[in-house]
Formats: sequence, structure tokens, C-alpha cells
Amino acid sequence: MTRKIRLGNVEIGGGAPVSIQSMTNTDTGDAAATLSQIRSLAALGCQIIRCAIPTASVIPSFQRICEESPIPVVADIHFDSQLAIRAMEAGAHGIRVNPGNLLNEARVREVAACAAKRGCCVRIGVNSGSLPAEIRQRHGNSPEAFTLAAQHYIELFQQAGCDHLKVSLKSSDVRTTVETCRRFAQVSDIPQHIGITEAGPRSVGLIKSAAGLGALLLDGIGDTLRVSLTAPPEEEVLAARRILEAVGLRQAEPEIIACPTCGRTSIDLFRVVEEVERGIEALKAKGVRITVRKVAIMGCEVNGPGEAKDADVGIAGSKGRGILFRHGVKVKSLPFNELVPALLAEMTNREN
Repeated sequence: MTRKIRLGNVEIGGGAPVSIQSMTNTDTGDAAATLSQIRSLAALGCQIIRCAIPTASVIPSFQRICEESPIPVVADIHFDSQLAIRAMEAGAHGIRVNPGNLLNEARVREVAACAAKRGCCVRIGVNSGSLPAEIRQRHGNSPEAFTLAAQHYIELFQQAGCDHLKVSLKSSDVRTTVETCRRFAQVSDIPQHIGITEAGPRSVGLIKSAAGLGALLLDGIGDTLRVSLTAPPEEEVLAARRILEAVGLRQAEPEIIACPTCGRTSIDLFRVVEEVERGIEALKAKGVRITVRKVAIMGCEVNGPGEAKDADVGIAGSKGRGILFRHGVKVKSLPFNELVPALLAEMTNREN
């Protein structure tokens, strides 16, 4: 088991639930827009947010973001050690740095000393672009190289008295990431931030992230995660939730089951599923309590209720009409356009 650290009010490692992270895509210099996005992401289940700090000009706005954000804020720093220090002084709950791109170890030690003084959490990033030259020469871009680099950087921070550390060992290649994280877990108890970096567009990135993160989480590796997609950050948070639900680390609220469609399907089942998903997210955003664990959306009245009888509630549609059922038993027939509203209402019924 990894050691436990704190990032703001979020516990990481040591058996704490795996936390979900994402990154804003707004201009950090626009505090209002960034805070609006953070609140939206927090409502979806994001627990830690990262903001880019490209120049010192965004620091005043970043300070306001740290003060008003409903979740801990991490400053994303590249190349400039002084930006890392100024972000911590502005109130960052954590910083993310790749020590290998801070130019020299003296600058790394400056950042480590400031983090230790302020009790700031540090995410040490290691990727193929930030490996020390001597390690790369001996080991290439192998899992061993990533692990050795991480251990070296951890030692630098610990020598400065900085113990609130987590590490991310990321590659765009799934196998390399999984092998590296497994190797690191064998030699260190530092918490791991896991993810597949530059995973790509939604269709590819979701598959790569599910494969890589799922493999690690099922091994018990990973204390916090981000699903990196070329897509809005809201989609990253939803994907992270679903991966955690799929591996049994979070209870789906509720779990949605749906048939894969066949020649008997006479409704636009894909659209119905999307409407139900949006409806559930809207209920959650309003703080409405959902009282069911499993929801079924079936494309056929003939087999639907029977196949989905273990669902708490469900709908099965046919051309122009459909039925609402509870534990496989028909409750009532409805016009097609009333099925989704009736299902959403049934999810909040206290009798379920």
C-alpha cells in the first residue's frame, strides 16, 4: 500500500478512494471563466483540478482561483522554477512539475525547498521527454529508465524536506505506461497519479485509457487519475468515473444497462440512452437523490423486461410506444416520447 498524503482536503494513497482529476482549458488569466468551469467539473465528480501557468501574468488571477475554487487547485508548471514558486506563494494546493525540464538540479532544489516550507503537495512527472540524459543513454525510454528517473527526483525533493509527493509515469503507449507503473509500485510506496498521456481523440483515447488504467487499477495500482482526451474536460471526468465504476472502485449511481440492438429494435435506442445519461447528470447537478442502483434501457418489449429483470427500473420501447417496468414487471404502457421522463421520475421515487 502507498503512503497517504493530502492535497488540500483530498486524501491520496494509503487506502483512500482513487480521486478524479482533470485540467481546465480556459485562460487561467480569466478567473471568472476558469472558476465557472471548475464548478461545472466539480458537480460532475472532479475532485482535483489543474490549471496551466504559462506566464507570471496569470498569477493574480490564479490566486483568486485558488481562493474561490470548491476543489483543490494544482498549478501546472513547465520549464520555469520561479513560476512554480510564485504559484505556491499565490496559494496553490499543489504543483505539477517535470523536474527534467527545469534545466538543472539547482532549480529543482529551489522548488523543493519552497514546497517543503509551504507544505505544498508536489506531483513529480516523468515522461520520455524529461528523462535525465545519463539515464536515457543507459536505458533508453524503458520502464526501468522511467523508474530510475522518478527515484532520483524523489530523492532530491525529500532531501529538501518535501514529503507530500506523488509521481506520474506516463507514456502515450499503453503497454509502456502499465509496465512502468507496475515496476515503480514494486520499489516505492509514493502514491501514483496514473493516466495515458496524449491518449488522443475521444474514440481512441477512451479505449487506450480504459485498457491502461483498468489494468493498473485491477492490480491495485493508482491513487489518483486523469483520463486525458482531446475533448472537453467534462468528458474526461465522466470517463474517469465510468472506468472506476467498471473496475468496482466506485458504485455506479446508477448503473445503466442497455441492449446492443438487433433487427427487432424499432426505436432510436442510441438517442434514448444519451437522453437518459444527460437526464441523470442533470438530476445529480441539482442535488436530486437517485434511489435506484441499476437502470435498464431495452429496445424491444418482447425480451426487454425479462432480460433486464435484475434492474430496479427500466424502459423497453417499440414503434411509437413502450413500457415502464420495475424488476422485470410491467408498470404501465406509455407513448414513446413519455418514456424517458417517466424513467427519470421513477429513479427518484422513494418507494424503489
